[in-house]
Amino acid sequence: MESVLVIDFGGQYSQLIARRVRELRVYSELVSYDMAIEEISKKKPKGLIFSGSPYSVLSSDKTPPMVDKRIFSLGLPILGICYGMQLIAHLFGGKVVSSGRNEYGKTRVNLDINSPLFAGLKPAEVCWMSHKDSVLELPPSFRIIASTPNLPIAGIENPVRKIYGIQFHPEVVHTPSGMDILKNFLFEICGCSPTWTMISIIEKEVDEIKNTIGDGRAICALSGGVDSSVAAILVHKAIGDRLTCIFVDHGLLRKGEGSQVEKAFRENFKINLVHVKAKQRFLSKLVGVTDPEEKRKIIGNEFIRIFEEEARKIKDVDYLVQGTLYSDVIESGTRDAARIKSHHNVGGLPEDMELKLIEPLRLLFKDEVRNIGIELGLPEEIVWRQPFPGPGLAIRIIGEVTPERLEILKEADSIVVEEIKRAGLYKTIWQSFAILPCIKSVGVMGDERTYAYPIVVRAVTSEDAMTADWVRLPYSVLERISSRIINEVEGVNRVVYDISSKPPSTIEWE
Repeated sequence: MESVLVIDFGGQYSQLIARRVRELRVYSELVSYDMAIEEISKKKPKGLIFSGSPYSVLSSDKTPPMVDKRIFSLGLPILGICYGMQLIAHLFGGKVVSSGRNEYGKTRVNLDINSPLFAGLKPAEVCWMSHKDSVLELPPSFRIIASTPNLPIAGIENPVRKIYGIQFHPEVVHTPSGMDILKNFLFEICGCSPTWTMISIIEKEVDEIKNTIGDGRAICALSGGVDSSVAAILVHKAIGDRLTCIFVDHGLLRKGEGSQVEKAFRENFKINLVHVKAKQRFLSKLVGVTDPEEKRKIIGNEFIRIFEEEARKIKDVDYLVQGTLYSDVIESGTRDAARIKSHHNVGGLPEDMELKLIEPLRLLFKDEVRNIGIELGLPEEIVWRQPFPGPGLAIRIIGEVTPERLEILKEADSIVVEEIKRAGLYKTIWQSFAILPCIKSVGVMGDERTYAYPIVVRAVTSEDAMTADWVRLPYSVLERISSRIINEVEGVNRVVYDISSKPPSTIEWE
């Protein structure tokens, strides 16, 4: 299978570059900047893309990420983006300087359309800049292919070696012709073919699962959402009845969700299913706990212990299947990316696990998983179910989780989802839910003073959970949600709407 490797220097858009390449039906993989040259060669990529980075090639107090210079002797086409361009210029003998200020935002860039990288584009395009350093002097054998009034060298190329660099970001939507630039690099310069499809992903994953598990047995952590359901079906295609799905109801699910998940799964799939009801077990572990990271790790640990117990009952089970996505991995922190929050299925896992992990979706984004689900024939209510965090409502109660608060939030959240569906907005919204901050405010009901909880309503649009924007819900929908929650949920006297985007906020509050 043809591929292009994205060399990750820790940039905020690194995963987005890989995503955009995949959208053009070429398989891409995000790999660390210090991957051994032998490992890169073994993967046989058709080209390389150097990502951006929070570092500077000029840094003296922090060692900037570098590549082995032998990478340029592999004969592969290379595209450097932002830091990637500066690194190429620096390593080939050019001069990189710091302007002392950030250049951030939309910029009109003049392009040399004789360069194969810009073939078919207009001589001037709007592009997205996000940098502080810039290339002041070209390295030998390179020429300028892009510039702005403030930046004489905004793009470079060495056409003989097929090495290119651009200071702006083609992977973001703010660069309207960015996909055309990536197309030119992939198809005209690297010679790739658009052959990476959902069917090819399914075939590849099934083969890998067969090779990994062999004649062994596995259990799958099933939540009822599209991620774990797709993971379960892929593993079932590989090993059949040697897979058992474990659905753990930790009591932190949405209203009526436990029975709904079991019913939907049993009706649609002929896969072994065990339903573990463990509400009291989880709630007892959360007594007095208010720190969100501690909550996540307690819940992640308890999940694993239950899976290990169930695996011992089945016997001869060595593997645990999870529907971990790439966004979970990135947010939980990698060597080159800071931890935002520990996802229960990544950073919340105990170190002494008895089971080996199988994560067939670990390098995929949510929309890719949904497309695979459609290809596999999953029912619509599973494919389009909005994402729900593994720790459940525990991280939507801001403070200690108590039975009273849990019931209040379940009722309020149910109203939010009902009204979003009633308005016909459920499929177009990434997530819509209620949050219960453990504070109280004064209100008045029936001429009497109340002192009760507020409910925060959150609704966001997103493509992959890495970034998100708040939904401009119609006032009529907000009014119905507010009116119903205050009138129908005892213990609530106020409803507010969260209008923050990600970044700087996150989608979940904890």
